[in-house]
Amino acid sequence: MIFAVAILVGIVFGAADQYLGSLTPYVALGAWTVSVSQMSAPWLLLPFAFGCTQDRPRRAAVLGLVATLAALAGYFAMTVSPMEGVALRQIPHAALAAISANFTLAHPVIVGGLLTGPLFGLAGQRWGVSRTWVVAGLVAGAFLLEPVARLADGQLFGPSWVWLAEVAFGVGLLAWLLVAANAAERGRFARPA
Repeated sequence: MIFAVAILVGIVFGAADQYLGSLTPYVALGAWTVSVSQMSAPWLLLPFAFGCTQDRPRRAAVLGLVATLAALAGYFAMTVSPMEGVALRQIPHAALAAISANFTLAHPVIVGGLLTGPLFGLAGQRWGVSRTWVVAGLVAGAFLLEPVARLADGQLFGPSWVWLAEVAFGVGLLAWLLVAANAAERGRFARPA
């Protein structure tokens, strides 16, 4: 059942990300939609969240991969949908073109998903089982460091408040995870031997 949920949530997540990124700055929402869509950290939080539901490491890694691949499928499916302006009769041709352009094992997004999906699924499992602060730093660090990495690479586009909000989310996530880890650690030592 959890795999079906991961597939459904992944497809919706990926499609929503693509749709958000396709909204032009002329839409009433503004240019922030493109900046939010370009964020990578939420794509890492997705497999992490599903990994948190698992007790076994291998199952968590596979679930993280499934959620990530479903999100990529949703993302690419949205690019060739009528919501993106593709006529129904053009969908097969557009899908083939998208597949030939994007679906090779050497494509950075595919490679990234194949690596980070299982890794962050496993990190979620470790967090769910042991509440280690290292895992908290790994997950929150994605949100904290992405704007810095984008700035260093010259890829920090859009309103600055979007990237500041990502950092603020990372700080909040780190604080929450560290409090939970500390509470779990106190609980371990409070148990009678």
